[in-house]
Amino acid sequence: MTLIETLIGMAIFGILFISLYAGISSGLAIIRTARENLRATQVMLEKMETIRLYSWDQITQSGFVPPSFTAPFWPADGGSGLQYQGTLAISAVNFNESYSTDMRQVVVTVSWNSGSTTHRREMRTMVSRHGLQNYIF
Repeated sequence: MTLIETLIGMAIFGILFISLYAGISSGLAIIRTARENLRATQVMLEKMETIRLYSWDQITQSGFVPPSFTAPFWPADGGSGLQYQGTLAISAVNFNESYSTDMRQVVVTVSWNSGSTTHRREMRTMVSRHGLQNYIF
């Protein structure tokens, strides 16, 4: 073999190696982002489910539901890793209907820092005076 053929073969091998490395790195970053998003959704859903268990008086009582919270990415490690900061806001709805005084809008917002990027997710729902919380015995 000549020196030129060897150099061309090494160049092709180098390009393939760099491409493989970039593909694996990109795939791992996508998986990390998907896990963070899934955990954020779990945290928001957990907060929404606790709202479902409160009575109407508890929901409308000022200060009963904490307005902010934190949640770890991995609860088993004692919260030493990635932390989610969240807010929970309960507000009146602006309907032009007679039942608008019997409804509240619940907004759960979660944000976290991953690397140099700040992520933010939000979940909204409505709660009514005569909703699910009245069916719990």
